[in-house]
Amino acid sequence: MTVPVPTAAPVTLDRRQGPHGEVVLRRRGDTYEIIANGCFLMDTSDGRSERLLVDVAAAETAAARPALLIGGLGVGFSLAHAAARPEPGWARITVAEREDAIIDWHRAGPLAGLTGRALADPRVTLLHTDLVTHLHETTDHYDALCLDIDNGPDWTVTEDNRALYSPAGLAACRRRLKPAGVLAVWSAQPSDAFEDAMRNAGFSSVRTEEVPVARGVPDVIHLGRNPA
Repeated sequence: MTVPVPTAAPVTLDRRQGPHGEVVLRRRGDTYEIIANGCFLMDTSDGRSERLLVDVAAAETAAARPALLIGGLGVGFSLAHAAARPEPGWARITVAEREDAIIDWHRAGPLAGLTGRALADPRVTLLHTDLVTHLHETTDHYDALCLDIDNGPDWTVTEDNRALYSPAGLAACRRRLKPAGVLAVWSAQPSDAFEDAMRNAGFSSVRTEEVPVARGVPDVIHLGRNPA
C-alpha cells in the first residue's frame, strides 16, 4: 500500500459516504486505487507485501490445514493469494470487511476480476463486519490472523482503528488465536513501539519482515506467536 507514482489522471468510479467516512474507488490507467477520507489506502499496482502477509503466516503456523482470518478485504491481494495457495493450503479462510462499498466492488464491481474466483471458493467466508468487533464477539479460533485494515499502528486512517493496536485489541487477537497461532500485521512503516506492545500483550517470537518499495521506507509485516 505504498504511495503510487502518478502516471495518468485518476478517474473516479464510485464514491460512497458510510458510517466511517468517505470511501472512493479510482482507476489510474490499468490500476485501481482505494481512497478513504482523502487518504490513499492501497492500489493494484504491486501486492507483494499483501501476499507476503499471507505467506509468512502460513510458513509460521504448525497446523496441517490451518484456519485463517484476514482483516480487511482491500483490493483483494491477500484473499486471492490465500485461496490460490497449493494443497494442503488453508482449511478455512474468513475475511472481515466493514465497508459496504468495498464488498460491492468485489462482489459485482470493478474489483470482481481480482477476487471472484476466491470468493466462490467454498472455504471462503466474507463477513460484513468491523474487524475489531469480530475479534471481541466471535467464538471462532484461528491458526493465523493476517490483519491489514489501514496504514499501520502509527498511521491509522480512522480514529477507531487504533483499537486494534491497543492492549485490548492485541488481547482479543490472542484470544482468537489457537495455541502457537500466528499474528501478522501489515504496516506502511516499521514501529518499534508496536513490537513492544505485542510483547507486552504476551506474544512471543516477535519480529518484523521488511518489503522494499520503490520510494520511501519499506512496507513491513509485524509478526508474533501466541504461546502454546
